[in-house]
Amino acid sequence: MSNSHPGLGLHGRQTELAALDRLLAEARAGQSRVLVLRGEAGVGKTALLDYLQEQASGFRVARAVGVESEMELAFAGLHQLCTPMLGNLAGLPRPQRDALDTVFGLSTGEAPDRLLVGLAALGLLSAVAEELPLLCLVDDAQWLDQASAQALAFVARRLLAEPVALVFAVREPSEEQQWRGLQPLNVGGLSRGDARALLDSATPGRLDERVRDRIVAETRGNPLALLELPRGLSAAELAGGFGVPETPTLASRIERSFHDRRRDLVVARRHVARRRIGRGGPRRSRGIDRAGCPSALPSSVATRRGLPGGGLA
Repeated sequence: MSNSHPGLGLHGRQTELAALDRLLAEARAGQSRVLVLRGEAGVGKTALLDYLQEQASGFRVARAVGVESEMELAFAGLHQLCTPMLGNLAGLPRPQRDALDTVFGLSTGEAPDRLLVGLAALGLLSAVAEELPLLCLVDDAQWLDQASAQALAFVARRLLAEPVALVFAVREPSEEQQWRGLQPLNVGGLSRGDARALLDSATPGRLDERVRDRIVAETRGNPLALLELPRGLSAAELAGGFGVPETPTLASRIERSFHDRRRDLVVARRHVARRRIGRGGPRRSRGIDRAGCPSALPSSVATRRGLPGGGLA
């Protein structure tokens, strides 16, 4: 699987990668682990989730992406993560099974108590992990609907000796309280040397050293910002004698890039859902296919945006 943005690699992320490797090793050994990746937009959280998915040999992998337009839909995020696991519902205690059946629209009934939904989600993940270690990746967790965020935070705080790793990526600044108290991994900007190397590798032609230093300073080592800022600048401007755009201009450019990619992800998710409904079952929904492997976005969308199947954060 490629990184979420062409050229946005893992150079300079040795500390973060070591922490992710430990998480997988401990989950393989039967110890549950929870991690919250925190960082500003474009810093590379999604690339780190991609790395985890690539390294998760022997795991079942479930992946969900928070969608801003679905924040008012109760349990939308939990549904996205758990739908491929619904074949394991039958093994849950009846009250828990009924709770998930109701919130996922599989049966009618009164809305269940949210504590019961949290217990049911915990039971479901534990049941899946009895077959293979389970890695759950939740990108853009700041945009999960509140009901899903509460349920997943409940699960994260009660995992014990199950071979389950649960990793959230949260954009900062964030005021969400659900993730407080869970182990954080702060993802900051690249070091000066790594930022210069990334900028040099992504900028064609000559780049004036003063211009390079100004871009590195303006972006604070943010990898996506390093790639976005030089776009649209002429060779003469890159060679010197221009003013680097002010930070608000840079921020708006990056945000537009996010919106473009997220729009394509939403379109792709709807396309996959229509295909799944046409096949009459949830087993090939986005996240886990029948073989327990991550399913892909439609190639036309993935190729157009350089996306591996997850959001960019």
